[in-house]
Amino acid sequence: MNASLKIAPAPVHDEAEDFASLYEAAQKVYPQRVSGFFRRLKWIILVLALGVYYLLPFVRWHRGANEPSQAVLVDFGHRRFYFFFIELWPQEVYFFTGLLILAALTLFLMNAVAGRVWCGYLCPQTVWTDLFLAVERWIEGDRRERMRKDSSPMTLRRAGEKAAKHAIWLLIAWWTGGAWVLYFADAPTLVAQLAAFQAPFVAYAAIGVLTATTYALAGHLREQVCLYMCPWPRIQAALTDENALNVTYRVDRGEPRNSMKKAALLRQASEKSGDCIDCLQCVAVCPTGVDIRDGANLGCIQCGLCIDACDAVMKKIGRAPRLIAYDTDINIKRRQAGLAPIYRLIRPRTVLYAALIALIGAVMLYALLGRDYFGIAVIHDRNPLYVRTASGAIRNAYAVRLTNKKSETERFRLAVSGVPGASMEIFGGERDSSGADVIEVGPDKTQEVRVLVSTAIAQPSGSIPVSFVARTEDGVAEVAADHFWSP
Repeated sequence: MNASLKIAPAPVHDEAEDFASLYEAAQKVYPQRVSGFFRRLKWIILVLALGVYYLLPFVRWHRGANEPSQAVLVDFGHRRFYFFFIELWPQEVYFFTGLLILAALTLFLMNAVAGRVWCGYLCPQTVWTDLFLAVERWIEGDRRERMRKDSSPMTLRRAGEKAAKHAIWLLIAWWTGGAWVLYFADAPTLVAQLAAFQAPFVAYAAIGVLTATTYALAGHLREQVCLYMCPWPRIQAALTDENALNVTYRVDRGEPRNSMKKAALLRQASEKSGDCIDCLQCVAVCPTGVDIRDGANLGCIQCGLCIDACDAVMKKIGRAPRLIAYDTDINIKRRQAGLAPIYRLIRPRTVLYAALIALIGAVMLYALLGRDYFGIAVIHDRNPLYVRTASGAIRNAYAVRLTNKKSETERFRLAVSGVPGASMEIFGGERDSSGADVIEVGPDKTQEVRVLVSTAIAQPSGSIPVSFVARTEDGVAEVAADHFWSP
């Protein structure tokens, strides 16, 4: 072999450069105003979602004299989460875990039924972007007017419009951040503190961060969040199937595309011509700039606005609506084969998701309704395990912690069982009029006492089970088990 012969190395494919070039080539999206069923549905969801978000902190809920009156409150100071009649403690984190699992399964079910319907209607990025776009159209005009203004030299009038738009955007973003912090303190009180500049620094910091992120994401990044930042489009692609309803261009009916005049001539000549007249209205109204006629696309958020735009065009030219519609991939193939479309919303995948949601929801509801408002925990002293007293009795020491989750003070009586001839001495309690030991625990608090258990009766070597019973004045009993050690 000729030693001077050299093989050129294969060119290195830099995916990061490809990604950057695609991003740089992207053009600004100017969504056009559209009206129709799906646009009205989006407005209704937007009003309801933002109404709940902004107003819910001010909803009152009476819980008692010692409890906060805010319906939904995350109280870090007292380590509580309140949701109307539900009150959760930090040790009940499994409820939050269950809620996260339910949310994930609900998202999977929505995807199995109608693709990225969450992205198109309920995602916070979509909701706030819609609101910001509405402000932009109100001040600067619709698609063509905004494009013309952006390509024209800056004027005083144009500068005023931009200043007004960004001022309103910042106001919305500021109140979005302000509403968020109201979920972590009493809303009317915190509003007054914020207005008087007497609120905690962390409240102002949180409002500042959320104001900046809302303004940037909804006002400037917009579709870039869906295309480059959000992981759900990538996950959704792995979860969907050919029976899921997605916003679909019905290629079997729309192709080949022709103008109105050319389509009329072709049909007069008995040649095939699709219903699509290549008006590009579906692209003009898309908030991410997607051409749905190109097929499945990562940028399509399944909002249905292209359906409204296409239906309006079809109505004007006298053709049937729903050239673009929520449809399945399998139906496109069936229509091309001359078969009737089928819709299988109920199938193993959706049944499994629904069953898991129902099962986990039922378990959580059972745990919530059957949970205790009192608790007892026992820890045995490890060093020493036992002590022999001067009288020859065997004594074990325990730390007993009582929990009271109610909003009023509770009094507990403590008893021990399982150790023959046992006597008990409590440090940290008090005696009532009858001479019995009583442990008083304040509302929403825990109380730890030291308990000495002694017996003069010989016990089997090693350890035996022992039970501590804490009983309220209403007769509610809580039991904790441990061991009594002896030589």
